[in-house]
Amino acid sequence: MNLSLKGRVKWSFIIANVVVVALTFVVFYYLDNLNKDIEQITVKSNRVALLTDEIRISAVSLLKYQRKLLTKKPTPQQVDKIISLCEGFTSQLHTLDSLYQNPDAKKVVGQMLSYVDSLKLVLSKGALFSRGGAGMTTIGDLSDKILDSFSEFQDIQYFETVERDRKIKDIISDTKRHMMIVLIIGFLSTIILALVIPGKIALPFKKIKDAIRELQDCNFDVSIYYSQEDEIGEIAREMNKMIYSFKVFEELRADRISVENRKFDALANLVRRPVLVANTSGSLIYLNNQTYSLLQVQSEDVIGKEMTEAVIPTTIIETFELALKRRSKIENNEIKILAKRQEEEEEEEDSNVLEGEVIDAPSEEDIAAQEKEPEYVYEGYANVIPIRGKESSLDYYLMVLSKEVFM
Repeated sequence: MNLSLKGRVKWSFIIANVVVVALTFVVFYYLDNLNKDIEQITVKSNRVALLTDEIRISAVSLLKYQRKLLTKKPTPQQVDKIISLCEGFTSQLHTLDSLYQNPDAKKVVGQMLSYVDSLKLVLSKGALFSRGGAGMTTIGDLSDKILDSFSEFQDIQYFETVERDRKIKDIISDTKRHMMIVLIIGFLSTIILALVIPGKIALPFKKIKDAIRELQDCNFDVSIYYSQEDEIGEIAREMNKMIYSFKVFEELRADRISVENRKFDALANLVRRPVLVANTSGSLIYLNNQTYSLLQVQSEDVIGKEMTEAVIPTTIIETFELALKRRSKIENNEIKILAKRQEEEEEEEDSNVLEGEVIDAPSEEDIAAQEKEPEYVYEGYANVIPIRGKESSLDYYLMVLSKEVFM
């Protein structure tokens, strides 16, 4: 599926929002479950604690009236009060029994129920109780058993409270672990999206940037390959057309320069005079055939090299340097070119003098040779014409050697 750049950005934004919303809902889901579990445990625990307090009050009240029966002569009002306490006690124990699933707790609650029922049965017979009689003894025993069972229930409740705290801690720990896993997955998903989606969007721009850098280096043998039918694809196709136009233009320009160079070479050779061309840095960029013959050099020995490094006569170098210094035309500057053999002898003598070698006294033949006139292969005049460019660094200097004075 081909999506435009706008569509990619839109879907990236939608996916990022979906991930954030999903993470938010998952976190709230775990927090809500944690709250419900803790609330359920807490409500049950509070109900058990409240019932336990009520049972404790009932047990204490029952014990108080039971002692009155044992210490004083029982009255019908006291008996009715104890029976009423037993009925309330029974209702409380039934409610407490419904809240517990622990078999031990249900067993203890069942024992208290049986003792309370037995006590109520004994009291409801309506017999006259005499101090020290069997009925009083039974009431005392049942009261003691109820208190013992309640004490045993208190111990069970203590362990239930410990178990409740441990369960709450486990629930909180599990919720933290699940939330941490979800957050890690969400974080990794976000990183993957952050790496993949921007890369998909930025890759075409990187290709375009690389192509522009190649164009800056005048490399026109590049193209941008991008197959998507979107805004970037349109830019890539237009840039490929532009690069092709540049390439065609460069080929035409190179052909035109080559043609112009051949024309210039033909004209320079038609002049029948030595012609040299140098740039503003003093490097030779052209010599015609007459100049090669005159200087007895090859193109690789001089073209593109500094005149001081190439085999160029000193008078020609000095004339070019004068033109470069003045940045103007030089006319009829005298040029003398020594024969190659004699020039090499002079250079050898100069090098010996510089190296400090001891030179013997000249013989008569040497004196005669020195008195002899130097041998020149060319004597004439040089005319240097500057060819201006758009910038001073693009200037060229054309030198034409002539044996006649230029008028």
